[in-house]
Amino acid sequence: MSSPHCAIEVRDLRKTYAASGKMPEKQALNGISLAIPTGSIFGLLGPNGAGKSTFINILAGLVRKTSGSVRIWDLDIDQHPRQSRAAIGVVNQEVVADPFFTPFEMLELMAGFYGVPKAERRSVEILAALGLEDKKDAYVRQLSGGMKRRLMVAKALVHAPPVLILDEPTAGVDVELRRLLWDYVRELHDRGTTIILTTHYLEEAEELCDTIAIVNHGEIVACEPTARLLSRLDYKTLVIQPKEPLSALPADLAGLDAVIRPDGSLAITFKTAETGIGRLLERVRTSGIAIGDLSTESPDLEDVFVSLTSETA
Repeated sequence: MSSPHCAIEVRDLRKTYAASGKMPEKQALNGISLAIPTGSIFGLLGPNGAGKSTFINILAGLVRKTSGSVRIWDLDIDQHPRQSRAAIGVVNQEVVADPFFTPFEMLELMAGFYGVPKAERRSVEILAALGLEDKKDAYVRQLSGGMKRRLMVAKALVHAPPVLILDEPTAGVDVELRRLLWDYVRELHDRGTTIILTTHYLEEAEELCDTIAIVNHGEIVACEPTARLLSRLDYKTLVIQPKEPLSALPADLAGLDAVIRPDGSLAITFKTAETGIGRLLERVRTSGIAIGDLSTESPDLEDVFVSLTSETA
């Protein structure tokens, strides 16, 4: 089958969990529609309880949707459940591994579940790519937490899925492992794998993802190319390093969104469409501040995320 235009296409997806005991009915997904392009690194972000895990579990076949349609690699999950789910590999947040298996045995077992012929299995190659080749014959219980996390990625790749879903893959791991995982993710992407990423490390999403969707209360509140999403907040901060550190804000700067930072620098936040830097600098000079250096700061993904998911947004 040739590569479809969309790796995953979701239309009006809804999931309602029925009331149980003292727990009321819960609407986890409220009409989500998404088209995830083939070959992209797609970020799926949202606060805890937003519906991300429910969405991923529906794709993986672990949760049944209430209504709507889902196509994975152009296969409807209702009409072709087995084939559509074979098109994705899912790396869950939890480490699920039999402690009495070796990494090599686990990968061979998973490959067998997916019907991969022995001659086509790449268990050793995958373990080597994730820095686990020298541990392939050790028991899983002997592996460190970071090695187990890498093993979860390896398990998801045994059947060479065209779509890889990474659900918080670097949660609780050290910087070195995070870098190794992202290097491998980029390598997989360069080979043509579509990557779907959920993460609480917003700087990762900002650096890696070409498109980002933000989910809140079971709905998509934004879905745009990363650069466009970052441009949503139309403000910058002008940071001025005076020749002498400031201890108080001059009266002439009253009315501006200005603060003195702990190092004595002056930070003025302004809307780029309304105020030019030249006008701000003129006011600073008029107030008697001798400027030693200056720089500007732009909003990052965390600012956009908070703006879109806060209760007042």
